[in-house]
Amino acid sequence: VQLQASGGGLVQAGGSLRLSCAASGRTVSIVSSYAMGWFRQAPGKEREFVAGIDWSGGSTYYADFVRGRFTISRDNAKYTVALQMNSLEPEDTAIYYCAANLMGMVVPPTGYWGQGTQVTVSS
Repeated sequence: VQLQASGGGLVQAGGSLRLSCAASGRTVSIVSSYAMGWFRQAPGKEREFVAGIDWSGGSTYYADFVRGRFTISRDNAKYTVALQMNSLEPEDTAIYYCAANLMGMVVPPTGYWGQGTQVTVSS
């Protein structure tokens, strides 16, 4: 399974971005049974959990710092997961990674990572 993230860019504080992650590969259909999520890594900091969604899309969970600003969603028919980010703050500047086969807020060795997309929020 390969994950391709897109949608990052430069935005002013208070603005919005929508990140997308598309899964592909010979065994892509298995992604529909996985929890998926988004993580981020800011310069000089460790990678941290942002948002997760269960296999059906019926349950979502977020890091405390999201504070209702972000919404994660998925489309199992297209093998995609999205992160709608509103009210962005300079502190949200980071490389954002999508991941599949989450165990809660952790990606185990059996999980998958996308390549990351840069989000920069200017003040």
